[in-house]
Amino acid sequence: MTSFDILDFLENQPLTPSLLLFAYQTGWFPMADDETNEIYWHSPMRRAIFPLCEDGPKPTLKKAYINSDWSFTINTAFSDVIQQCAKRKDTWINEDIMMAYTTLYDQGFAHSVETYHEGNLIGGLYGVSIGSAFFGESMFSLQSNASKLAFVHLYNHLIHQGFTLLDSQYINDHTQLLGAKTILRSEYLQMLSEALQKKDITFTHSNL
Repeated sequence: MTSFDILDFLENQPLTPSLLLFAYQTGWFPMADDETNEIYWHSPMRRAIFPLCEDGPKPTLKKAYINSDWSFTINTAFSDVIQQCAKRKDTWINEDIMMAYTTLYDQGFAHSVETYHEGNLIGGLYGVSIGSAFFGESMFSLQSNASKLAFVHLYNHLIHQGFTLLDSQYINDHTQLLGAKTILRSEYLQMLSEALQKKDITFTHSNL
């Protein structure tokens, strides 16, 4: 099945959890147009990833994470996280996307990382895991660095659990500061293929 065939298939199907899983496994992801609400499928020629290695995020971020008095959890407030991610001025997250990813969360494929301060949700991120790949979708902050430290918590978890691919889709100033780099789509698809051959890694739920 060629890339054109996959795109044609995706564009002619309703957005469902099963379609999302197929898309991720073939190198595609959806984004909704903020004005028309129409969903478009993406598979960029240069894909952004975070290399997973023991060195991890930048030393300043690791130090801030270690010294922080915030609490970090996994899968304790998925609905709140995705809703906060959708509130930004320019968003690619519409109601259909929120519903589909929430169902993926119920099925154990979508996950969230939360940052709390004094019991209040102040930041977080969400994405999808299949095999040993984690596909990052979006993040938000209500306080400075809240999403960055949620990312460090996710990164540590992925390393500990044996993940091999952390997808960031497109690169931007924020993800570049976190350590993202771009690779050719062909290289990404090879990494994806190897990650999908591994058994799905279970995400743990953690409480405050």
